[in-house]
Amino acid sequence: MKVELFIPCFIDQCFPQTALNTVKVLENLGCEVIYNPQQTCCGQPAFNSGFWDEAKEVGQKFLNDFSEEHYIVCPSASCAGMIKNYYTDLFLNSAAHNKCRTVQQNMYELSDFIVNVLKKDAVGASLKGRAVYHSSCASLRECHLKDEPLRLLKNVEGLELVDLPHADTCCGFGGTFAVKFESISTAMAQQKIDNVMSREVEYIISTDVSCLLHLQGYIDKHHLPLKTLHIADVLVGKA
Repeated sequence: MKVELFIPCFIDQCFPQTALNTVKVLENLGCEVIYNPQQTCCGQPAFNSGFWDEAKEVGQKFLNDFSEEHYIVCPSASCAGMIKNYYTDLFLNSAAHNKCRTVQQNMYELSDFIVNVLKKDAVGASLKGRAVYHSSCASLRECHLKDEPLRLLKNVEGLELVDLPHADTCCGFGGTFAVKFESISTAMAQQKIDNVMSREVEYIISTDVSCLLHLQGYIDKHHLPLKTLHIADVLVGKA
């Protein structure tokens, strides 16, 4: 199966290894990965800040950079959710309307694609330790993912997955929210980390590196014995 890969700018600039691990995971599952190096951003930062004209310009480039022929896989529920949901607002009754609809139907977050398209619950990965799964707001509320990441993680050899209290509560990142409302954002991160620490685990795993960057910043500042991992970094194999 041929799949087109969308690597969000956040991952491209800050977590390139996660992008490479996404390719490895897909190739290990028999996919032929197509990557267009001209791709950039989905337009979410501008859209969320109210600059819809600028977001539409970036979104049009995204539609030009991807085809209508293949599934599009993205290791970010946040960016996948932007395309699947909010491109409707940007391109309604426009010349790009029909292509937008097709691309939206073809867009999948990584765990969603593995479980619901490839029909795989296990990928042969292993990671020794105890972990909690952090459900990002985008994965739950925009991509409607709940069981898919958990099904994959429960089949990782050596990994003990522990229930996280208030797992569906926001970590406090929220993009520009963390900049505009720093004290509230930090307090929300503290609440999330306090819940994680109560479970005596080593890892926090999520579908979104933006959440993980926020949480890792709090962890590092307070010298806590925790490590954040994107789900692609877990599913790639030995760790």
